[in-house]
Amino acid sequence: MNISRDLSRHPCFNGAVKGSYGRVHLPVAPRCNIRCNYCNRKYDCVNESRPGVTSALLSPVQASLYVEKILAIEPRISVAGIAGPGDPFANPDETLGTMRLLKEKFPDILLCLSTNGLRIGGYLDEIADIGVTHVTITVNAVDPQIGQKIYSWVRDGKVIYRGLKGAELLLSRQIAAIEGLKARGITVKVNSIVVPSVNDRHIEEVARTMAGLGVDILNCMPMHPNEDTPFEDIEEPGREMMEEIRSKAVVYLPQMTHCTRCRADAVGLLGEDRSEELRGCLSECAAHSAGLAERPYVAVATMEGMLVNQHLGEAYRLQIWSRTGEGFRCIGERMAPEPGAGMLRWKQLAETLADCRAVLVAGIGETPSKALKLAGIEPVEISGFIEPALEAVYSGRGLNEFKSRRPGGCSKGIGCSGTGDGC
Repeated sequence: MNISRDLSRHPCFNGAVKGSYGRVHLPVAPRCNIRCNYCNRKYDCVNESRPGVTSALLSPVQASLYVEKILAIEPRISVAGIAGPGDPFANPDETLGTMRLLKEKFPDILLCLSTNGLRIGGYLDEIADIGVTHVTITVNAVDPQIGQKIYSWVRDGKVIYRGLKGAELLLSRQIAAIEGLKARGITVKVNSIVVPSVNDRHIEEVARTMAGLGVDILNCMPMHPNEDTPFEDIEEPGREMMEEIRSKAVVYLPQMTHCTRCRADAVGLLGEDRSEELRGCLSECAAHSAGLAERPYVAVATMEGMLVNQHLGEAYRLQIWSRTGEGFRCIGERMAPEPGAGMLRWKQLAETLADCRAVLVAGIGETPSKALKLAGIEPVEISGFIEPALEAVYSGRGLNEFKSRRPGGCSKGIGCSGTGDGC
């Protein structure tokens, strides 16, 4: 899919519109897969305005609700982006799930991602199909000898690479990702963090190399020294240094000079950020679970209709319960998808239970739990009678007394006769 290049409504890619259009960053990606020597990600830090911090984390469903509320308050928002607080593709399910929901609900909003580039390569077709139009990749060096001074480690799957090997892997993935994005017609911005005495004399070469890959714009960002990092004692680059670096880089690529080093939950115009003002809205959405009108039912894994006593992986059907004026009643049953399809099984189950706010189970594995949460359905491990547990779920109070007390949680051989392969 080839996506038309549009800079007219993106304030980060086009400084001329920064006073007319705004952005909202959605903090749905907490995990990161590299360790930069200048980065200290404080998820809940409300007193700092810089990348890697947010006052709350959102699920995809919560992020969609947040965008809806933000657009009602600030209609000049034209871009919804994910920029952490970790890396979007260390959290691919949350990232892509959020993008899909936004595209369906807000088809006119521009979708934007900011990543280190390590794992985005495996999702390029999906990104294009969803309709992501703008991607930023942070490239701090095109020489691994310099890159190894900037990164403590790079984690690819379960393997951690350090030193030169880590820098080489990251650079190769970044180059491949940029080439793949441009081949799909996606607008690409590169961020380069300027670290004095480390890569400040290397940025011109970064600009030259990125121009050769078809990058659209370069953002040279002065490093902000952060406590408890290897670079905490390096001074922030001054204006003169940044102007000199940009004057050399602009020979190869247009420069973004209006960057405000946004938080992972930034919202508003670039020059009129409203993150602090709207923090209550963010917190409200982070605490939100689908209301009764949206998801009026609760699914229950039960063998006889009195107790929550089945592991989700063993349940071939689920009872659906509703709250009434007189209490609770079972309104029917729904068949669970057949075992053996892996993650697809749990995605199908989430679709089957789309009008349920929660699923009560005696046990559940990590994979189905993740799939249900991404769909906005809360899996709750419960032990006891169904109706008191339903009262606790609907009221949001007193769940702890019902929670299962099996040691070690759900795993093969502990309260589950399954093989472990299905969940």
